[in-house]
Amino acid sequence: MNRRLLAGVVGTCLGLVGYALGTAVAYPGRSFSITLVMVGVTLLAIGVNAE
Repeated sequence: MNRRLLAGVVGTCLGLVGYALGTAVAYPGRSFSITLVMVGVTLLAIGVNAE
């Protein structure tokens, strides 16, 4: 499996979980979950097109 694709999947999933937790509980750094989702989706697009 492509490393960029795997990093994109993991980053997107972690970002979505962080976002979901951030809607229920206020914690420091929760705004970075949106950034992680954006980076994860970008890595997914790069990983899919690199194959």
